[in-house]
Parts: sequence; C-alpha cells; structure tokens
Amino acid sequence: MDNLDINSGIIPVPAGKKSLMRRIRPWLILLPTIVITIGIFYPFISSIGYSFTNYSFRSSEYRVIGGRQWVRMITQVKFWHALWVTVQYALVTTVSEMVLGLLIALTLNRSNWVTRILKVVLIFPLMVAPVIAVLLWQLMTNSSIGILDRLLNIFGVYGFPWVSQSSTALFSVALVDIWVYTPFVMLLILAGLQSMPKSPYESALIDGGSAWFTFRTLTLPMLKPFMYIALIFRLMAALQEFGIIYSWTRGGPGDTLMNLSLTAYTTSFVYFKFAESLPYILVLWVIIYAISKFLVGKWLKVTQTSSGR
Repeated sequence: MDNLDINSGIIPVPAGKKSLMRRIRPWLILLPTIVITIGIFYPFISSIGYSFTNYSFRSSEYRVIGGRQWVRMITQVKFWHALWVTVQYALVTTVSEMVLGLLIALTLNRSNWVTRILKVVLIFPLMVAPVIAVLLWQLMTNSSIGILDRLLNIFGVYGFPWVSQSSTALFSVALVDIWVYTPFVMLLILAGLQSMPKSPYESALIDGGSAWFTFRTLTLPMLKPFMYIALIFRLMAALQEFGIIYSWTRGGPGDTLMNLSLTAYTTSFVYFKFAESLPYILVLWVIIYAISKFLVGKWLKVTQTSSGR
C-alpha cells in the first residue's frame, strides 16, 4: 500500500485527519452564513439595548432609563406625522408602480421591433442611481430651463411649485420614485407573461373567450406570484425610502416629507440624540417585518395555487 501511494505520487491522509475534516466541513460551508448572521443580529440587538438608554453622541457617558425614549416618541406629534408620511409615500409609489408596470408589461408582451426598442428605452431609468435621478428631475422641473415646466406652460400652467409647497412636495418626489422603479416591476411581470404556457390561451381562443375574460381568468391568476414578488420588493423599499427624499427636499418644505427614516437620521446625526432615534427605526422594522411576513404568506399560497398543488 505504501509503495502504491509513493509510486502514484499521492500522500496518504491519516484516518484521524479524514474524520476531523468530515466533522468540520459542514461548519466551513456554513461559516459565511454565520458571519453574516452575526453581522446582522449584533447591531440589531445592540440597537434594542441602546433604545432603553440616554446615549448621545455628545457624551460617552450614558445610563439605562427604561422605556422613556419609547414613551417620548409615542407622545410626540412628529412620530405620528412621520408614520403617516411613511405610509402615504409607500402607498402612492407602490400602487402607481404596480399599475404602470402591469400596463407596460402587457403592452410590451409582443415580439416586434417597436417593443424591442421600447424595452431598452424603458429600462434606462432602472440603471440610474436614485441620487442622479433626483438631479435629472431637478433640472427638468427648473423654472428657467426645465423641460417639464415648459411642457406645463403649453397647457396654461405656469410656475408649478413642485417641491416648494407642501401640497405638491409628495407628488413631486413620488414621480422620481415611480420613474426609477416602475421598470423593475415591469421586468418582473413581463418575465411572468413570457413564461406562461400557450395551450390555455389557445383553448380560450377556440371557445370564443373575450380579451377581458382571458385576462381575468388566465393571465391574472398566473401572474399573481410575479406580482407579489414585485409588490414585496417595492413596498419594503418604499417604506424605508431615504435617498430620493433627502436628496431633493431634506424632508421639507418644513417637515412635510419627514418620514420615519429621515426623522431617525435627523434626530441622530443632526441633534446627536442617538438613543432617541432608535425607536423610530425599530418601529419601522416591526412594520416592514409584519407586512413582509403577510405578503410572503400570500405569495406562497398563490404559488401553490398556480402550480396546481
């Protein structure tokens, strides 16, 4: 045996080392997952602990004060305003993106040179960073050189306030979000449309089913898993939106667009009240977790239904 090992150029591994390698191999495979999990849970658990203190960036000394930060947050008007802005922004942008994404995907679900060109053009906003998108929209809405402002002038609208007034600030910022992320929804739904089997549609066509009947009874049920995936991604992102709002308005005018993310950021890094900002983020986490758990459950159900299980 030794001669065979030497002649073949293979160095034999002792049985003890083989057994050790078998035992530690699963842990080596899981090591990246364990490191990432620790990297996620340690800051999360720490933030819960710090939320029960009076820790501030102004001083290294702090003490445990119980639930005072939570009580103070709940009793402040700015918390309920931030919660309302968060929900309102998420609903406006997500509903708009889902509807537009579905309509555009249905329109592009054809194979010709027009749809091929439109697919490339419509995907372009998705490749633009949100902050760059804000800069583009700031130029387009500029009262002197903005193309959108000139376009509104054709219809008799002059000096549209965009983000300078509270009544139009949410609408203006939501337009940027819709412009950037509607292609994402469109791509997911279009992938679902192009993966559907052809035989049910051929049967419906032979039976004389109308376009609306086919869409309602065939297309929409089979599209639901893809639509739920798009809804989960977009709603979760919209609830914690920070970049677009901060880049354009800093939460203004006044506190019009101060959602939970911006309120936590301002409290922590402008007023240096780190512990006071943490309950805002933790409440946002609870909201996102509850909604995502509900939507994932619905996605699992429609996936099973669409697969016939």
